[in-house]
Amino acid sequence: MEKRRSIDVAGARHVNPIPSASRIGPFVMSGAISGADPATGKVPEDLDAQCAAMFANVRRVVETAGGTPDNIIKMTVWITDRALRPTLNKYWVEMFPDPHSRPARHTVASGDFSPPMQIQCDLTAVIGE
Repeated sequence: MEKRRSIDVAGARHVNPIPSASRIGPFVMSGAISGADPATGKVPEDLDAQCAAMFANVRRVVETAGGTPDNIIKMTVWITDRALRPTLNKYWVEMFPDPHSRPARHTVASGDFSPPMQIQCDLTAVIGE
């Protein structure tokens, strides 16, 4: 088995000394991925912009790991209010348009965010054999 490899991606970087994601063999697991702008590190004020940026960061993390969104098998999403899921779902369907080929997802309400952040996620992907 391959040695574990850290994956660092601007916009999905952490303040603590942990990578954006980690890969061993075909398995990729990320840390928290927010809607922070990769150039500035700033989180947009509104949820729509945060979702767009978060999914762009998801794409960049999985691509830096060597895959595509098609390799994602599970995502967990934390959101300030589950009633906000329609905005999340808009971007979910954009990234995963085929209803017969979407990753599993668990959405959890969380009040553990510093404003303006309203949403973040993590992912599990399998890339290659």
